[in-house]
Amino acid sequence: MSAGEKFLIAGGRVDIADLPKVSLHDHLDGGLRPETIVELAEEAGVELPAPDAASLGEWFRDSADSGSLESYLDTFAVTISVMQTRQALSRVAREFVVDLATDGVIYGEVRWAPEQHLERGLSLDDAVEAVQEGIEQGIEDARRTTGHDIRVSQILSAMRQADRSLEIAELAVRWRGRGVVAFDIAGPEEGFPPSRMLDAFDYLAEEWFPVTVHAGEDGGIESIRGALLDGRALRIGHGVGIAHDIDFEGEDDETQFVSLGTISQWVKDREVALELAPSSNLQTGAISHWGEDLADHPFDLLYQLGFRVTVNTDNRLMSGTSITQELSLLRDAFGYDLSDFEVFQLNAAAASFLSVEDREDLADRISDGFDAAGR
Repeated sequence: MSAGEKFLIAGGRVDIADLPKVSLHDHLDGGLRPETIVELAEEAGVELPAPDAASLGEWFRDSADSGSLESYLDTFAVTISVMQTRQALSRVAREFVVDLATDGVIYGEVRWAPEQHLERGLSLDDAVEAVQEGIEQGIEDARRTTGHDIRVSQILSAMRQADRSLEIAELAVRWRGRGVVAFDIAGPEEGFPPSRMLDAFDYLAEEWFPVTVHAGEDGGIESIRGALLDGRALRIGHGVGIAHDIDFEGEDDETQFVSLGTISQWVKDREVALELAPSSNLQTGAISHWGEDLADHPFDLLYQLGFRVTVNTDNRLMSGTSITQELSLLRDAFGYDLSDFEVFQLNAAAASFLSVEDREDLADRISDGFDAAGR
């Protein structure tokens, strides 16, 4: 979103950026400011694929728009390369929070993989501490400069292709109550199912520690099955592939009816939240089975069928986006209005890894904000 640009709804009266929002699926190493990358790269002696912030931002968007999850993930080598010191991690986390606040986010969960930030001597605990310090600084910066009240928690991700999932699970539990609220696995789905990490998921279950799993982005329904069965996931990261478990019967639109498979029925009935990220899903080819435009995304199908859909950015840098922009794109594709947007935010609040009391307070803040906007 360019500076000063407004995304309006409700007859042009409401700027979507002003609405209270919840962000559940947002990667720390996918949300850096291009100018910050340039400065950190100069300090660290890292060579960049573009010479200045503007062209670097364009390079990330063009490179990520590949139609392939594997190619999309390749862009993270650049951001991770400049996030190898305590100072860099704290700065990136602080700016990350400030940018969320600018987008109207009142609660966010930032996920990242500490194991990828140890090349310059940090320990896993050092890295988590540095990010937590940055988050707290960002919360204070947002409150002091704009009066915006935001809360942000960490989700620690283990990389599927590595062998440190149990170690990262133990790290997450060690930081419970000090900023970390859940565990995740990220990276390529193909060839790296949750069943390879059963020791980590068994440990987390014994510790009663929440889990979300990237699934159904590159893989289909079997990927989601693994997330639920082996990972005991309470949420599904992306989860687009759940639409493969939905069948349509009938000869035309007027006589068609929908039949849910066993897994999709379970996800719907248990209200397992789907952390959908429309622009990212388009870039990685996650919706290629259904089409090549955002209007082909199964988001609306899942919403109309009563699944707990949420709206996320995944990686703001790679997609050049914000939750405000994602909501605007969904409005244009499916004709959503304020009432729909409120449902998406309440879904996210209910699915957040907060206590039930904090979830209720968050839902009240959302409803109050939307009520004020609708007047």
